[in-house]
Amino acid sequence: MDGFTPEELLHIQTAWKALDDKFGLDIVSLDIHNISTVADCFIIASGNSPSQIRAMAEEAEDRLGRLGLRLRHSEGMRAMNWVLLDFGALVIHIFDKENRGFYNLERIWSDGAVIPESVLKAQSV
Repeated sequence: MDGFTPEELLHIQTAWKALDDKFGLDIVSLDIHNISTVADCFIIASGNSPSQIRAMAEEAEDRLGRLGLRLRHSEGMRAMNWVLLDFGALVIHIFDKENRGFYNLERIWSDGAVIPESVLKAQSV
């Protein structure tokens, strides 16, 4: 993927895999490095329940932590309807279905490039 170092791509793949392993739904990774100063990549996913959303968030934080990436900030861990995990260049958004549809980050950030699932699955993480 152009625009990401091999290490950054590994972080994105690892986060995607963590969410997928916890049965996250509709996982979308957006390359926003050309259009944002906030982050280089957003990963957006949905969960079916507060417990699943919590499990997804904790798994992503754990796996990225093992790679040396530290969580800078998080939001929503109490309500569990929209959890934001900010790792700096990588930001993960985990929604319940209702809030994902309401906030529709994919539309807001539609100028970003979707990172193909084939790229995300390419690395064994």
